[in-house]
Amino acid sequence: MIPNAEIEKNQKPPLMRKKFRTDEVYQMMKAGILPEESGWELIDGEIIQRMTIGSKHASVVRKLEKYLERNFGDFVMISGQNPIHIDEYNEPEPDIALLTPRDDFYAERHPETHEVLLVIEVSDSTLEFDRETKKTLYAEAGIKEFWLVNLKQETVETYSDPANGAYYQMRIFGRDETVNSKNIENLSVETNVILGEQSADSSLEN
Repeated sequence: MIPNAEIEKNQKPPLMRKKFRTDEVYQMMKAGILPEESGWELIDGEIIQRMTIGSKHASVVRKLEKYLERNFGDFVMISGQNPIHIDEYNEPEPDIALLTPRDDFYAERHPETHEVLLVIEVSDSTLEFDRETKKTLYAEAGIKEFWLVNLKQETVETYSDPANGAYYQMRIFGRDETVNSKNIENLSVETNVILGEQSADSSLEN
């Protein structure tokens, strides 16, 4: 039998993790430690590099951004893959954010949570991270509405009415349906516009 003292001696000390603040991340970018163009996100103090975006993902983001700008850009500001500031430990970069307009286009600072009307994440390989980690982050921040474009299942999940760190309203829209925003008046988008043309494989499955 191994004495307790010997067991304790052989045990490895717990790993220590440092939580970074937004100002520290910007200092590292300024110093060239973190390349600014790489697309870093700060989530709960952890520096996360955005994954390489596939062509389908990129296409959906471009098309949806253009559609929203053309149809609703007169009364909301459309921001694609840019930071929103939640707190000193959280500065995510959603695929698309719809913001309260400002004359300076947020030149002096990143948008804050009370200025974020809707966030949209387009998800394939990052589906679980977006559905769990990011959705919880947005709900805890009080962001009023979150859309998750699920490319795997060709659906759009909508979340609204945040309270106590969770969204209390959730709906799933399939093809040939229309998604209506609960927070932005008159904003509606057909799911086929968001998802694009249905693939041959998907049509065979249905």
